[in-house]
Amino acid sequence: MNTFTLTSPVASKNPRDLRDELSPYAPASQTAALLRSGAQYRRDRIEAADMISTDEASELTGTNRVTINAWIKRGRVIGVEHLRRGFKLPRWQFEPAIFPLIQSIAKCLGTNDGWQLLDFLETPSPSLDGLTPRSAIEQGVPGERILALATAEAH
Repeated sequence: MNTFTLTSPVASKNPRDLRDELSPYAPASQTAALLRSGAQYRRDRIEAADMISTDEASELTGTNRVTINAWIKRGRVIGVEHLRRGFKLPRWQFEPAIFPLIQSIAKCLGTNDGWQLLDFLETPSPSLDGLTPRSAIEQGVPGERILALATAEAH
């Protein structure tokens, strides 16, 4: 049986951790540190300059907030839950090269979850010579190649 343990520079050694070293699983303190760093990443990403509200997205698209919320639910656009209320959306997804692909990417990945869609589009891929799928689309890589990558990632 293979197990996975993660070493983190933020996890401190304490007596409980020493006891946990015999376990094949990551200690609770390490898990807590990873969860904290993930939560901080999400807060930072939501507050980034390229994120807009549903009201701003509705103005940008000429629709209304109800339509934007329905699009988020169906995976037509990327929306991540804002900590206070509502959603935040990356403005760049409304660019003409990217917008038509969002829903197809969601279908290929098998998810409408905004964080998963955002992660896929913003993570560099060796299949794209280190570009993120978003950058690749912006640089003219055919949408079919991005969809094939999304399909492969889902499996």
